[in-house]
Amino acid sequence: MANYHFNFAIVWRYAGKLFEGLLLSLELAAASIAIGMAIGLVLALISLDGPKWARPLIAAYVEFVRNVPLLLLVYLVFYGIPSAIDLQYDAVTSFVATLAIYSGAYLVEVMRAGLEAVPRGLIEAGKAIGLTPMKVLWHVRLPTAMRIALPSLSNTYVSLFKDTSIASAIAVPELAYGMRWIETQTFRTVEVYLLATPIYLITSYAILLLLRLAERRYAIAR
Repeated sequence: MANYHFNFAIVWRYAGKLFEGLLLSLELAAASIAIGMAIGLVLALISLDGPKWARPLIAAYVEFVRNVPLLLLVYLVFYGIPSAIDLQYDAVTSFVATLAIYSGAYLVEVMRAGLEAVPRGLIEAGKAIGLTPMKVLWHVRLPTAMRIALPSLSNTYVSLFKDTSIASAIAVPELAYGMRWIETQTFRTVEVYLLATPIYLITSYAILLLLRLAERRYAIAR
């Protein structure tokens, strides 16, 4: 290492590849958590208000996803399902679906905790003014639950952003893929990693800061 001569100039020529990958990583995380929130919310509502027979199925889904490595799920959805049922989709679609399923398993508990934390008095007040159960859900329970769950959702989004690096395993051109592409073009491994690491670090902290500001903005006064 003492004889290693750093050359960031040659790596910087391809910096656009990293920033294009960063943008795609953010888009993958945003799409995945949006779908994952929908999955988590629907399953949380079924778990709380639905038939009892559905609860073991939801629990099985949560336990399965939580105890299987994400990389294995990525391979299963991208390679396994198309081989088994002759279904075709691109790598980006496959990864978003996988990450949404993965995040949904975690967000079931987050959304259920948020829904259970809604003060009973708010629900009763909604019923008292004549709101139907669906309107109580839409106008009272969901907005309040989302505000309660926002800290956990923030942590999940940051975690999903970092998990997008696994998409490089199926050639999705996100940040980690761009990093490896530059490495093969320049053979400057150390410089590439030294450049990519702060991009992940700064972006993660920036996301967390913005979401913390949103938490303070929409926090429920206690």
